Amino acid sequence: MSISRREFGITGDGRHASLYTISNRNGMEASITDFGAILVKLLVPDEKGVKKDLVLGYDRLEDYEENGCFFGATIGRNANRIGGASFTLDGVTYPLAANENGNNLHTDFQKGFHKMLWDAELMEEENAVKLSYISPDGENGFPGTLHISVTYTLLEDNGIQITYDGVCDKKTTINVTNHSYFNLGGHDAGDICHEKMMICASGFAGILPGAIPTGEILPVEGTPMDFRQARCIGDRIDEDWEQLTLVQGYDHNWALDTTFGKVEKIAQVEDEKAGRIMEVYSDLPGVQFYAGNCITPQTGKDGVHYDKRHALCLETQYFPNSINTPAFRQPVFEAGQPYHTTTIYKFK
Repeated sequence: MSISRREFGITGDGRHASLYTISNRNGMEASITDFGAILVKLLVPDEKGVKKDLVLGYDRLEDYEENGCFFGATIGRNANRIGGASFTLDGVTYPLAANENGNNLHTDFQKGFHKMLWDAELMEEENAVKLSYISPDGENGFPGTLHISVTYTLLEDNGIQITYDGVCDKKTTINVTNHSYFNLGGHDAGDICHEKMMICASGFAGILPGAIPTGEILPVEGTPMDFRQARCIGDRIDEDWEQLTLVQGYDHNWALDTTFGKVEKIAQVEDEKAGRIMEVYSDLPGVQFYAGNCITPQTGKDGVHYDKRHALCLETQYFPNSINTPAFRQPVFEAGQPYHTTTIYKFK
């Protein structure tokens, strides 16, 4: 077990960013930058000990300053979409950036958590890096001063655990996630439609044009959304079915059958060709499965070409627009009430 630090670069406005690399006894490595609390690299050995970097990303800090696809990013204060780019708490309406078809997506493209410089603390005994940020009252339109931390811990059973802790001095909404893009064949392996997906969910949040949920949890049974038994992602992704055509494939929130507040297995991805399995654990009510439908053609790490469906995201979270949907579990926290959630990506 070890943790190392190196310079990662200087932002356009003169901030110095670092890259922290954690390793375990099995040769697995995770590299995280304090710019955006971003997971930059995830080297995972296969059964023969051959390591592959399984997450999409960039070699240079300046590319993360753009990062239109949110590769590896910590998203906050609110992940996913808020309809109408506003919400109301206790009779007060809070306007947000209308940055996607009149709605709010991922808080703010230029001033969200993924563009902030976080304070880093090395936790060598835990084999972890803790990143902390203070989001001032009114930042991006959200009420209250929020003290938030993201802790990346590399586990000895080849898992990476991401723990979020926060507390705000006003009643507010908090819904933070990680937007890593995974390809179990390696970030350079191309299309992921052959990978097999399993999601522990008998329902999903149906969406309207603009990807805002209708407020209904629809049954997956008999639809292309049924991943209760593992099957290839590409089997039904291009069917002429409205829920898929609205967002060019899978980009929906599944309503998990697991226990809210208890860290349980929620999903599994398998790449038989690569000989790798990823299990996902969470204590939250939902997971956004995004099949990379809108990855724009671009150059990533090691000069690799990235394109549509070259990776997938499994973003643990409260449902999209839940703050405006009373039927959904609410990501609302009173002043002083702790926000705590854990996600684990485990590799076999």
